[in-house]
Amino acid sequence: MIVKIELFGAARDFSDQNILELNLNNGSTIKDIRIKIINYLQENFQGNKNFIKIVNTSAFSSENNTIVSDNYKITNNEKIAIIPPIGGG
Repeated sequence: MIVKIELFGAARDFSDQNILELNLNNGSTIKDIRIKIINYLQENFQGNKNFIKIVNTSAFSSENNTIVSDNYKITNNEKIAIIPPIGGG
């Protein structure tokens, strides 16, 4: 399934389009998205440690603007947002 990840704050540096489209297995969770984004960063940004830290410390939001946990199951064509911490916290 294809999932669109909206990029906010420091995560906007991950793409010039402010969005990433990921191909995930059915039944994938936010935790799977974190792993997939980190793999993307390994391939495209030589494992930039600052970018990886952003992914590991960010919150994720569902389409209805609710912060979701790592166990949240993604649906096909769902749009998810990655929301990095602001001010380093």
